[in-house]
Amino acid sequence: MLPGDISAGIVVAMMMIPQGMAYAMVAGLPPVVGIYASILPPLLYALFGTSSTQSIGPMAIISLMTASSLAPLAAPGSALYGVLAAQLALLSGVVLLACGLLRIGFLANFFSRPVMSGFTIGSAILIIWGQLPALLGGKLPHVHLPSVLLGLGALALLMWARQYLTGTLRRIGLPPGAADIGAKLAPMGVVLGSLALVTALALDAQGVATTGQVAGGLPGLNLATSSAHWQPLLQPALLIGFMIFLISMSGAQTLALKRGEKLASNAELVGLGAANIGSALSGGFPVTGSISRSAVNFAAGANSQLASVITASLLGVALVAPNGWLALLPLPVLAATIIVAVLGMLDLSLLRTAWHYDRADAAALVATAAGVLGLGVEAGVVVGVALSMGSLIWRASRPHIAVLGRIAGTEHFRNIDRYSAATAPGLLMLRVDAGLFFGNVEAVNERIEDELAAHPDTRHLVLVLSAVNAIDTSALFGLKELNASLCQRGVLLHLAEVKGPVMDRLKQSDLLQTLGGRLYLSAAMAWDDLVQ
Repeated sequence: MLPGDISAGIVVAMMMIPQGMAYAMVAGLPPVVGIYASILPPLLYALFGTSSTQSIGPMAIISLMTASSLAPLAAPGSALYGVLAAQLALLSGVVLLACGLLRIGFLANFFSRPVMSGFTIGSAILIIWGQLPALLGGKLPHVHLPSVLLGLGALALLMWARQYLTGTLRRIGLPPGAADIGAKLAPMGVVLGSLALVTALALDAQGVATTGQVAGGLPGLNLATSSAHWQPLLQPALLIGFMIFLISMSGAQTLALKRGEKLASNAELVGLGAANIGSALSGGFPVTGSISRSAVNFAAGANSQLASVITASLLGVALVAPNGWLALLPLPVLAATIIVAVLGMLDLSLLRTAWHYDRADAAALVATAAGVLGLGVEAGVVVGVALSMGSLIWRASRPHIAVLGRIAGTEHFRNIDRYSAATAPGLLMLRVDAGLFFGNVEAVNERIEDELAAHPDTRHLVLVLSAVNAIDTSALFGLKELNASLCQRGVLLHLAEVKGPVMDRLKQSDLLQTLGGRLYLSAAMAWDDLVQ
C-alpha cells in the first residue's frame, strides 16, 4: 500500500504546481496562492473525509465563482481582495461544516444534473474567454507576438497530448496505467519546457508576462477578515459551499464505486468544510475535490489519504526550497493549461440526451448556461434551479391518470390507451399515478369529471391508489367533496389498493366512514364484486 501512496503523492504534486498556480489566476489571485491552498486543506480533509482517493485543492469552476463573487467588492490583486478570498473560503467551510454536523447534505440534491451540466458549460466558456488576454499577451486586437507564439504553441502541444499522448506512450511499450499518468503530466512538462525557453531566449525581457517573484517559505497561519464584508459574502459562500459538495461527491463517488468503497456524505461535508477553513487560515481561497486530479491519484495507486499528505508535504518543500524558477513561469503557458483543462467541461452529451428524453430538462440546461454567460455565475445557477423546480412543480400539479381495463384471462389491469384491456358498463376505474397534495387535487378532480362526462353511464367509480404514496389535508378534503358530489349524482366512489401508510392516515379522518362505496384490497376484487 505504501508504494502506491508514495507514487500517487509525487504524481499529483507535479500536477498541482501548474494547476494550482493557474487556478489562482482564474480566481484573480497571485499564482502562489494556488499552492498555499493546496497544502493545509488536503491535510485536514485526510483527518475528516472518507474518500481514499479524493484530491483536495483549487479547481477551475470554484476559482471562477470566487472571482465572480469578489470582483464587485475589491480590485483583483489588492490586499483586500486576498483577505476577502480567504474570508470567502472560511464562510464556505463553515457552511459545509454546519451542513455536515446538522446532516442536511440532502439540500444539494436540488441541483439537478442538467443544471450542473449547464452551469459547467457556461463556466467553461467564461473561463476560456477570461484567459484569452493572458494567452495572447493582451486584449484583441492588441496582442503581443512573442506571447501569442508561446501561448498558442503551448495550447497546440497540450491539445495534442490530451488527444494522442496516451496512445503514443502505449505504442512505445508503456503499460496503460503508466501511459495515462504520463499524459496527465503533460502540462508539467510543457510548463518546464516553456520555462527553459523563457530563460534561454530572455522572453521576459521581450515583454512576455511571467508570474513574478514568488514569496518563499510556507504560508503563515492567520485569519484576517473584513468586518464590513461578512454579509455580502454570505450568499456567495452558500452557493459555493453547495457547488464544492456536488463537485467533490460526483468525482469521489465514481472512484469509490470502482473499489467497492462507501462514502459518508455528511462526513464528506465535514471534511470539505475543514479543508476550506484550513485554506482560509493559510491565506488561500475556496477549494474542492478535483475530478481530474482525483482520477490521477486513483490511477497512480493511491490507497489512502496518505497520498494526499505526501502531495501536500512535497508542495511545502517546493515553497521552502529555492523557488526562483517559479518567477519565470510564463503566463501565456499557464493560460493555455487552464484552457485545455476546462475544454473537457464542454460536454454536450447530456444536452443531447435531455433533448430527446425530456425537453424541460434540456431547457433548464440551456437556460443555466445562458444565465451564467449573460447574468453571471450565481444568477445562472439560480435561473437553472428555478426552472428545474418549476418543471417539477408543474409535473406534480398535473399527474398522469389512466383509465384501467382488465387484461383478458388475468387479474391484471392496464391503461386502455396502451393495452387491449376490457372495460365494463357502468364501471369506471381510474389509476392516479402520483401522490395527492394541495398542488394537484384540483387538477385530479377536473380530470375525474372529464372522464365521468366521457362515460355518462358510470355508476361505480373506482380510484386505484396503488401509486399514491401520500394524501395531504387539502387532497383529503378534495376526496370528501368528490364523494359527496358523486353521491348526489347516484355514483358510488370506491377506493382500491390503498397503501398502508396512506391507509393509516385515512383512518384518522371520517372519509372511510362517509365513503359512498367500498374499500377494496385489489382492483381485481373491485372488478369481480362490482361487475357481478
